[in-house]
Amino acid sequence: MKQLSPSGKALCAFYVVLAVVALVATWSFNLQFFALPDNGGLIGFVRGGYANPAAASLTNDLFLLGAACTVFMFIEARRLGIRFVWVYVILSFAIAISVMFPLFMVARQMRLEASHAYN
Repeated sequence: MKQLSPSGKALCAFYVVLAVVALVATWSFNLQFFALPDNGGLIGFVRGGYANPAAASLTNDLFLLGAACTVFMFIEARRLGIRFVWVYVILSFAIAISVMFPLFMVARQMRLEASHAYN
């Protein structure tokens, strides 16, 4: 496999840092929510996303961005031959799209540089 360019390494490092920050930022609150008594479980979690108009706006924004990212991941995976894209998609729902999308972008960057399709 071809060595990543310096700019490719920097970009991949940025994506990994973003994924780690996203993991902490999302799951610190997810764990707090699920530790609450009578939280309503997953249904209560989704209902909380619609607790007021501001929360509903952010929730809808996240769902629609997630849909766009999912389509992008499938298209790019097919175009570049990135295997197991379905793992990124499933984990996007299970963990967070803000974690898995940057990790997909690392795989994409590596594939682009390996195929010389990236200038």
